[in-house]
Amino acid sequence: MKKIKQFGEQVEGYAIPVLNEREIRAAAGLLFVMMFVSIMLAGMKGEFTMLKYASTLFLTDILIRVLVSPRFAPSLIMGRFIVRNQVPEYVGAPQKKFAWIIGILLAATMFVHLVLFNASSPITGLLCLICLVFLFFETAFGICLGCKFYPLVFKKKAQYCPGEVCDVHSKQEIQKTSGIQVLIVLGFFAYLTLMIVTMHETFSRKPYDLFGLEKTAQSK
Repeated sequence: MKKIKQFGEQVEGYAIPVLNEREIRAAAGLLFVMMFVSIMLAGMKGEFTMLKYASTLFLTDILIRVLVSPRFAPSLIMGRFIVRNQVPEYVGAPQKKFAWIIGILLAATMFVHLVLFNASSPITGLLCLICLVFLFFETAFGICLGCKFYPLVFKKKAQYCPGEVCDVHSKQEIQKTSGIQVLIVLGFFAYLTLMIVTMHETFSRKPYDLFGLEKTAQSK
């Protein structure tokens, strides 16, 4: 029973239980896609059915992670299968557990509000947005936003963070951002702004049906 309820894995060379960051990122990507599609359907078409399913699945998955064990969470199992050929990147389990507890609070609030009360409000939208941001940062950048609060609450440093961000060390040359690179990014956003101002009317036109497929479908 202790092995079943164990949070994290004991790996030689690590002083505390750890998890595989690669499968966590893969699982976050799967959940992000599910939540993103559901939110888009709700926001653009007013169809909340898929979002209710997604919210329920999201809450169930994260509850299994924290209350049972990460090894039995469906998204993490799928994530493990996806990255099974990649070398594990170990991350401290305690800060991940804390981050997932934050996720439970968000998901449970959304579940009660949207599924149990069947209510739609800015609260639902805000919670969905926060969940999307958390999932996106995890899967795209390998940054656990919930883990950032761990040292603030427990007053101790997190161990074994992805990319060794918990450890103080000098940046290698390939990690440094030059002034020219910063100017390029600023120029890129200026370019985007210019496009919005000058090309919005052109871009907003509906494309014409090149092969007449839409007319053919309507005639049937």
